Amino acid sequence: MKIPLLLALLASTAGAAMKPARVTFYKDVLPILQKNCQECHRAGEAAPMALTTYEEVRPWAKAIKVSVLAKKMPPWFADPAYGKFHNERVLNPDEIATIATWVDKGSPAGDKREAPPMRQWTEGWSIGKPDLVVEMPKPFAVPASGTIEYTYLVLPLHLKRDTWVQAAEVRPGDRAVVHHVIAFLREPGSQWMRDVEYGVPFVPDKRARNSRNGGASEAGGPGSELLVGYAPGLQAQIFRSGTAKLLKAGTDVVFQMHYTANGKAASDQTKIGIVFAKAPPKERVMTMAASNTKFVIPPGASDHRVESQFTLQADTRLTGLMPHMHLRGKAFQYKAVYPGGESEVLLNVPRYDFAWQLFYYLAEPKVFPKGTRIECVASFDNSANNGFNPDPSKEVRWGDQSWEEMMIGWFDVAFDASLNPVRLYRSEKPAKPATGGE
Repeated sequence: MKIPLLLALLASTAGAAMKPARVTFYKDVLPILQKNCQECHRAGEAAPMALTTYEEVRPWAKAIKVSVLAKKMPPWFADPAYGKFHNERVLNPDEIATIATWVDKGSPAGDKREAPPMRQWTEGWSIGKPDLVVEMPKPFAVPASGTIEYTYLVLPLHLKRDTWVQAAEVRPGDRAVVHHVIAFLREPGSQWMRDVEYGVPFVPDKRARNSRNGGASEAGGPGSELLVGYAPGLQAQIFRSGTAKLLKAGTDVVFQMHYTANGKAASDQTKIGIVFAKAPPKERVMTMAASNTKFVIPPGASDHRVESQFTLQADTRLTGLMPHMHLRGKAFQYKAVYPGGESEVLLNVPRYDFAWQLFYYLAEPKVFPKGTRIECVASFDNSANNGFNPDPSKEVRWGDQSWEEMMIGWFDVAFDASLNPVRLYRSEKPAKPATGGE
């Protein structure tokens, strides 16, 4: 009788040990939110609600469970079969299970003494205190309705010497109406938008703009280099140690503002923060693009393929990738084709989401020898099955507005800081042989 009783006691003890401990907000859920969610879900940031305290989180508990189980949050769309990225935002299975269990058990608060210290954030900036802030001189009035064409402002940086950028961040004044911001650099001597007045918003002639601006075929090219951008989900640019972007003395910054009316008049005064590098870097970073502006998407097409490519004419290292399409965007893939003919997929986004514009930063930069070709393939869904499609009965071409389309494969490369970036676009011509004479 004693042996069966002992076995029963052992089984009971083992069962108790295997039973999961009570899951509470302060002990189990808050650390997950701090690590993965609060960068956006806090006061003044992009997300529509803050998730920093129990009182803020509790009303959203069931919605949070649904979002994490469906893997809609945190937003991350890279196919894990290709590439490793240091800014990956993915909950592991244990974290998802913890949140689901907490909600299923009534979302208890638990003991506040078990909470981790509150995560400290730099007020207003995720890059820390900027060395330079460039702000629109006056608020821009955004109307309650109607189409608002891309609006530009040119502002001087007043730099007396060449300066290197370690980090940069865009802070919209009113995120509810700012669809995106791109800050371009206009180098000294560039004639791009030279006839405009500093600090005055304007809408340029489309034909003139498309031949030079960063949204068309010369995206990210010399003279109109991209400094930093903003869109929902896009993180601040913080460059690896030893790499930086260059601001030449006398450079101006060009704000490209895309406002979207939402039924209520608003006012926006966007600003950009810049942190300078403490020493000249070994490598310069440039944001470039493989884009296609000549496509036509037929009415009703559910999987229309559009391709683009860019061949690098100098040795570089790839550091990041950012696909860009609009409401009909379905999927996007980057592939590298090396000079020897071998190739590999760099990034595959099988489920593109226009609501979240993400930059995918490589865990380790990838070496690209001269002649490496970046090939991009985008898929568009212009059918009635696409619930975001403004009008499946219309053919779609390149255009600024969200109901039009774009196809841009942005990418960041790092290269020797002494190299003229024009060499990335044009191969150096061989010297002509000497003729005549002795």
